[in-house]
Amino acid sequence: MGDWTTSTDPLLLRIAATTVATPDLDASEADYARWLGYRTIERGTVDAALAESWGTPAAAGERTCVLVPAGEDDVFMRLVEAPAVPGYRPLTTFGWNAFEIIVDDVHTLAAQLAESGFRHLGGPRALQFMPSIVAMQVAGRAGECLYFTMESGDRATSILPPPSGFVGRTFIVVAAGEDFPTMLRWYVDRFALRERPVRQSRVEIIQQAQGLGPDETIELSAIGMRERGNLIELDGYPTGPNRIAAPRPRAPGHLPPGNAMVSIEIADLEPHAALALTPPSRRAGAPYNGRRAFTLRGPAGELIELIETE
Repeated sequence: MGDWTTSTDPLLLRIAATTVATPDLDASEADYARWLGYRTIERGTVDAALAESWGTPAAAGERTCVLVPAGEDDVFMRLVEAPAVPGYRPLTTFGWNAFEIIVDDVHTLAAQLAESGFRHLGGPRALQFMPSIVAMQVAGRAGECLYFTMESGDRATSILPPPSGFVGRTFIVVAAGEDFPTMLRWYVDRFALRERPVRQSRVEIIQQAQGLGPDETIELSAIGMRERGNLIELDGYPTGPNRIAAPRPRAPGHLPPGNAMVSIEIADLEPHAALALTPPSRRAGAPYNGRRAFTLRGPAGELIELIETE
């Protein structure tokens, strides 16, 4: 990527899994399978120890499934059943607000999703500063926001990872909060992530969701993990009089609705163990496969699960 402003060796390696909390697991699973081509590799229930590690004890016993995109076997989408939260709307609350997924042909996907359970939010549209990159946005049945992004130019030299199939893996996760500088420094300084310029950006889908004026901007930047095409985007949501952005409501003891959690690989958990909601523990099944993991809360309340690779 040509506009890095720092050069570091990031401690966060790559996105291993994203988790969506949905009130209707069966319908959400069917949507990901039928419309996105995702394949279910595990089904079961959340065990009590795992729920406790997330800080969500009420999630114990809830149904869950793990899916993989076409052509992938080690990047996962996890669905967990959770009660519906009245009044929750995508792109209006703090925490994880979107998962961005690489695709082969966003225009064909957009036409297909017009008949699906995914609600269109915006696009396809070329990015202002990188016009060869084209993106669209939808909301799923659980209120999860998904960005679908393609490289329409030379993929060999693109900053984007190549898609493994028609719809590939998540390569960017988006967190929003009210204090952008604090969020940026927390991630960069704690995990040595690579920085890019901070922009004052007009983001139409956020403006629409929050009732902002057409010329109102948000602070925005993307910070880099170690592996190519693995980024965290940080969005600063405006707050104050006549603003609706606020902490995310959730059913007591459950995961946040919609975009609930992100699991990220890291070489060594120990330097960050003081932040863990519960001590590191080895866990079976995807995305852990016997590795140690723990969960912490980020500066906007977002749940971050770290999975140790060594």
